[in-house]
Amino acid sequence: MNEIMSANILDGKALAERMRLAMREQTHMLFEKHGRAPGLAVILVGDDPASHVYVKNKKIGCEKAGIASFSYELDANTTQQHLLGLIGELNADPKVDGILIQLPVPAHINSKVILQAIDPSKDVDGFHPYNIGCLTVRQPTLRSCTPYGCMKLLEETGEDLHGKEAVIVGASNIVGRPMAMELLLAGATVTICHRFTQNLQAHIERADIVVAAAGKQGLVQGEWIKKGAIVIDVGIHRLEDGSLTGDVDFEAASKRAAWITPVPGGVGPMTITMLLANTIQAFRAHVGDDE
Repeated sequence: MNEIMSANILDGKALAERMRLAMREQTHMLFEKHGRAPGLAVILVGDDPASHVYVKNKKIGCEKAGIASFSYELDANTTQQHLLGLIGELNADPKVDGILIQLPVPAHINSKVILQAIDPSKDVDGFHPYNIGCLTVRQPTLRSCTPYGCMKLLEETGEDLHGKEAVIVGASNIVGRPMAMELLLAGATVTICHRFTQNLQAHIERADIVVAAAGKQGLVQGEWIKKGAIVIDVGIHRLEDGSLTGDVDFEAASKRAAWITPVPGGVGPMTITMLLANTIQAFRAHVGDDE
């Protein structure tokens, strides 16, 4: 299959590794200068197996980047009030620069209330309405990690995004909407497609950049991809044989695209990397380090 593929692969794993090595140098310098490392608190409520894997990967990421991690694993029966109390303590803790609530939380906890309880200056996931709002008015602060990671991958192509036709498939608060703002900030002409969009194929066929983030396996057919387009696949799905695939038909799309992200190894590693970058950015803001 490799012989007939024309697309360049956007290797998120390799880029993440390079960025984390650079972060380790930064955090070492910051420790020498300020007497402590940037600190990330991760809160996990319940025993969702996938969430445990994500939290473990974030701890490993912190270690590699020289960031202090504080882990809080709470019982599934934890009350919303108790969780809000913990968030309040972490908001006030000067050793904690970033607070992350691993989603999903149990059904009896209102995730919207919980996420909005985090001090926006410690919202390293970039989910707080304040931080999304800042991005919307072209004053980015802590940026949503997955869209931010996608932008770093787009930088790897060396392409000037000004005037490019960008089509985002999916309008979630976590990816689709902040992704649109990121691309708009970069000078692209942006279309968001969602479940009410008519003729998805026509939108994708004219796109110079496709960001697939609908969470539907194989939704974007390879033959729809414009020749020479850049394809960023945010979707991730586990098949019956245990392998992973995305929202895009990779094999067919890779014969038409100029650049494409693989699944796995594309966007995924970049999401955690940008979480770490946000934690360092938050630390600098908290200690008044403008360098």
